[in-house]
Amino acid sequence: MSDTNETNRILEERVAHLHNTVDELSDVVARQDAELRALTRRMEMLIRREAEREADAPGGVIIGDERPPHY
Repeated sequence: MSDTNETNRILEERVAHLHNTVDELSDVVARQDAELRALTRRMEMLIRREAEREADAPGGVIIGDERPPHY
């Protein structure tokens, strides 16, 4: 009977440890989800802002080896 009690105690400890690990991982996933949502909103805002800037800017695209107009 002592072996059964010891086995039950070990199993209870393992289950408690696994439960704690699942709770910690759940918190991590929730935090990452919130961060991804915030980053997605920022990226969408930046994309809109850049599209508006390009639409409002006169002239064409400057190529890397092209001299700026003030030369």
